[in-house]
Amino acid sequence: MATTSTTQTLSSPSTQEQPRTGTWDGGNEPFKASYGKLMMWFFLLSDAFTFAAFLTTYGLMRHRHLAYTGTNEAFEFSTAYWPIPDKVFNAFPGLHGIDLPLGFVALMTMILIFSSVTMVLAVEAGHRMDKKDVQKWLLWTILFGITFISCQAWEWSHFIAGTDEGTLMEDGTRFFGANLQRNQYGPVLFADLFFFITGFHGTHVFSGICLLIWSFIATTNGTFEKRGHYEMVEKIGLYWHFVDLVWVFVFTFFYLV
Repeated sequence: MATTSTTQTLSSPSTQEQPRTGTWDGGNEPFKASYGKLMMWFFLLSDAFTFAAFLTTYGLMRHRHLAYTGTNEAFEFSTAYWPIPDKVFNAFPGLHGIDLPLGFVALMTMILIFSSVTMVLAVEAGHRMDKKDVQKWLLWTILFGITFISCQAWEWSHFIAGTDEGTLMEDGTRFFGANLQRNQYGPVLFADLFFFITGFHGTHVFSGICLLIWSFIATTNGTFEKRGHYEMVEKIGLYWHFVDLVWVFVFTFFYLV
């Protein structure tokens, strides 16, 4: 009788596998997010920590150096103090000699904002399974991304070339522009951090453009229609929005502080 009772207990319904409830129980998707989306969020979180570390380093270096205390009109570049962003980033393509503080950087920021809008529209079109709209908005996002990276290339070239006047260095020579060893605009660390952080962000933008081009080709070939969803476009959209959001912080630290 004891053996029979044990057998009945092991086979009772209470010990059998319970049905899934739709919440996390080790087998279901958490918060209804697919594995791919979850991994993308994990990657973006780790990348956010990386950018936060870089920008924190910039803030600490900025705090360590002396700040310019005079008026903007009397400002001159010197390695003795941190430069004023309005005086460093005041050039505009085709308008040589005209002082437009942060004008070109503002244009770059607007381009990225527009690219986020078109990316949202591409994802929305994917939810509707509208292939033509997905193609259209992906193409616009690609064009905005290429425009931004081209603008950044021009900004780098101008930063490296320097102003017409240059700056008198401590050794008595006049130096133009900036590199990793010398900087006409101020302390060498200002140029080092500018190249490193904006270059790191630019690399992310370039990677995003490559992903967008791939997704555009896949959309054109009908790859996502065969799968029955455009989730890959949505995952790339998450990455692209992250890159745009990071630029807001880069813009704040380098161009406004």
